[in-house]
Amino acid sequence: MKKTIIVAVVLGAVVLASLNFHFILMDGSIKILKKAEPAFADTWIDARGAKKYKLLLKPSLVKAGVKRLIDDARKAAD
Repeated sequence: MKKTIIVAVVLGAVVLASLNFHFILMDGSIKILKKAEPAFADTWIDARGAKKYKLLLKPSLVKAGVKRLIDDARKAAD
């Protein structure tokens, strides 16, 4: 019974995290960005290499502030 409750709590935490945060895999690390609106879309995003500029075409990511992350990554590369 205790294991079932622990599993339910962990799964609930994972679901809440996927509703509220974008997990963005950048070239050197994983960045976490708070979503502007709760949704399951765009929870895990691969932004390595030139793919990071395609993120600017997704309105939910632009609202969340992905431009700032891309600017910081570009400055770190210079």
